[in-house]
Order: sequence, then C-alpha cells, then structure tokens
Amino acid sequence: MDVALMSMALSQGKVQQQASLSVMRMAMGDAKQEGAAMRELLNTTDASIIQRAAQPHIGGNVDIKG
Repeated sequence: MDVALMSMALSQGKVQQQASLSVMRMAMGDAKQEGAAMRELLNTTDASIIQRAAQPHIGGNVDIKG
C-alpha cells in the first residue's frame, strides 16, 4: 500500500472524527439548555404555564360562527 495514500486516509479520518465530535458537543449544549429550561418550567407553581407549554395549540383560536 502506498504510504502517501495511507497518510491521506488517516488524515481524512481524523478530520471526520473531529467534525463528529464538534457536532456532538453542539447537540449536548443544546440539550443542556433545553433541560435547564424544562427544569425551570417544572419548578414554576403556575399550572396554566405548564399546560400551555405541553399543548401550545389549545386555546389559541376562538370560533365565533353562530
């Protein structure tokens, strides 16, 4: 096997691995933020806020047809 070809393949593998780790770190950061927001929401004592967060489409429209 050609040494240059092998070196290029290893280098490309390292770049792919670094990109994957970078994307995973970004996803973990997003998950942490969402978890913190969920914890804050669940710690609230107002049940209507929790209900609106769980089902945001309910109560948004009112039919006035007679």
